Amino acid sequence: MKHLSYPSLICFLLLVAGAYFWPNQGSDIDLMAKLQPPSLTYWFGTDWLGRDQFSRTMKALISSLQVGGIAALMSSIIAFSLAIIASTHQRLSWFVDLLVDTMMSLPHLLLLILLSLALNGSSQGVIFAITLSHWPRLTRLLRAEVTQLIRRPYVLLAKNFGKPYWQVLVQHMVPHLLPQWLTGLLLLIPHAILHAAALTFLGFGLDPNQPSMGVLLSEASHYLIIGNWWLALFPGLVLIMALLLLAENATCFARSLRKGQSSC
Repeated sequence: MKHLSYPSLICFLLLVAGAYFWPNQGSDIDLMAKLQPPSLTYWFGTDWLGRDQFSRTMKALISSLQVGGIAALMSSIIAFSLAIIASTHQRLSWFVDLLVDTMMSLPHLLLLILLSLALNGSSQGVIFAITLSHWPRLTRLLRAEVTQLIRRPYVLLAKNFGKPYWQVLVQHMVPHLLPQWLTGLLLLIPHAILHAAALTFLGFGLDPNQPSMGVLLSEASHYLIIGNWWLALFPGLVLIMALLLLAENATCFARSLRKGQSSC
């Protein structure tokens, strides 16, 4: 398979690496430098406590990526497990379909808020709220793939030769499901990050003292009316850039799998 590096992937990795290894935590308070506009000293300006917004934005990006990545991984594992379980028995298939239809019929943002409140509204609550609300679509896609795989000739022959179903599952079905599962996981991460930011923006979830994209944007909304535009502009741009780069690389990966090559 021909290997090509994607510029967007390199940009995303550089952005994440720069944010992760940035030495300043953005927690130092300097009241003499509060609400400073962007300058050579403070690239993204400072907030109402004199904290460097660039450092806080970088740490908030890492925090949001961690929350979104963990939640997307756990949600995709649930989707994969349910798709496999549904293929074992007709009644289980009916139950999984009913569960997917029920979850997809609920208002998404309201479900996120209710789950976050039920789970004490901590960072773990945000992760579990996103985990428990983002698996239905991927489950439905994997269910459709499993339904097609069951009808493939090599799967039918393996069953006719007397192989146990779990062996047919592991040897003939799971290897074909893993690329679709990985693609779904990558496409799920931007959604998880965005919804985590939305929850924290509304006041559900992470500690206000812990930098995250939702917290930064929520705090900035109180100062926009007096002209401190940089407090919301730069964190918002960084969030949008990270989401676009993630979505582009996930789409590129999915297209490469479909075409059987690594270029986009």
